[in-house]
Order: sequence, then C-alpha cells, then structure tokens
Amino acid sequence: MYQIESIVKKNNNKEEDFKEESVQIDDLDRKILKLITANARIPFLEVARECGVSGAAIHQRVQRLMAMGVITGSEFLVSPQKLGYNTTAYMGIYLEKVSYDKKVLKQLREIQEVVECHHTTGQWAIFIKIQTKTNKHLMKIIDTDLQAIDGIARTETFISLEQDFKRQIPIK
Repeated sequence: MYQIESIVKKNNNKEEDFKEESVQIDDLDRKILKLITANARIPFLEVARECGVSGAAIHQRVQRLMAMGVITGSEFLVSPQKLGYNTTAYMGIYLEKVSYDKKVLKQLREIQEVVECHHTTGQWAIFIKIQTKTNKHLMKIIDTDLQAIDGIARTETFISLEQDFKRQIPIK
C-alpha cells in the first residue's frame, strides 16, 4: 500500500509540473494593470487618484502583482529601426532530431540578432525572430551562423514587410 501511494504522489507531482498556474485578481488589480500597461511611466500617485486609493495601496498592490508573477518587469523598448536594424525576419527551424533542441538553443542564444525564440507545434521545432540591418546582413546570419549549427536540418525564412501593431493581452 505504501508503494502505491508514493507512486501516485510522484505521478501527481509530475502532472502538476505541466499545469499552468493562474492567479485571481480583483477589480482594483485590473484597473491598476490597465493604467500601468497603457503607460509604464505613470506615477503611482496618479494611479492612486484614478483608482481612489492611497499611493501606498497602489505600491503594495503592484509589489503583490510582481510577487505573483502577473507583472514580470518593466522595460524601455528600443526601436530597432532607429538603430539601423531595418530587416525583421521570422524563421522556422527544422531539427535533424528533436533531441538536438537544447544544443541548438544554446547556439541560437549566442547570435545577438536572434531576439525571440519559441518552441512550436506543427512543422517546425523552433520559431525565431531575427533583427538585422539589411537583407544582406540577414543572408550572412543565415549562411554563416545558422546553417553552421549542428542539429539544424533546414530553415524557412519569412521577411516582415511592416508591423501593423503589437499589443499586450487585454485586461478584462
């Protein structure tokens, strides 16, 4: 009986490892999130006025939202185009074997022009976003950096002509 219970506990723990954890937030949290995601530089006192609570209450709520992982940070966004990175490309990567993913990911992290990397379902194992200065720069990255990575069988590249919008998920 003891062995069966411990096996069940081990299996339950493994299943729990794959579950996404969601948290409960209230109306005040939602209002705070709407305000700070619209303008990350808004002062807490202004958020407090909009919400009808004290600045200390806003500070505590934001700290709690950060501790729960709802807010994962704040950042200044740099315009790639203003720094001369005018080509945005997306690339699907086919691996020779699925077991090569960790080795390939390690090498992808070393290519600074690769700015996003996703594990995907479907035809590609990995999908990346690349920012380069020109199409020739992109071709160099593909030919010299990406094709040299052991474990990549082939790639499929799409150049973005223009980004119409980018947004966060809605706060409801």
